[in-house]
Amino acid sequence: QVQLVESGGGLVQAGGSLRLSCAASGRTFSTYAMGWFRQAPGKEREFVAAISSRGVNTNYADYVKGRFTISRDNVKNTVYLQMNSLTPEDTAVYYCAADMLRSQVTNNTPHYWGQGTQVTVSS
Repeated sequence: QVQLVESGGGLVQAGGSLRLSCAASGRTFSTYAMGWFRQAPGKEREFVAAISSRGVNTNYADYVKGRFTISRDNVKNTVYLQMNSLTPEDTAVYYCAADMLRSQVTNNTPHYWGQGTQVTVSS
């Protein structure tokens, strides 16, 4: 069982940056692949980024590649999403997710989800 709590969302102007954090419970955090997803109003939830259990491998959606960076600290049981050059199109609720298999994360079917944190980018 993994519980995930996101933080760091807020209101930012276009071109600005935010760093999201996701704190995970449990002593097995380092065995889980982690990911970030987002859902904008009226749209389906979409994949943003994933990172392998040891942090060696990462995946990004094309629409965030070069702007967002996913990382993790297995000592602090936390995964991060650094978001730079934000645009209004990045406005969404951002969710943290976990699964034993990275493929489940990249295929949008991770087992565990956080409650989400709102990111709003103003123009």
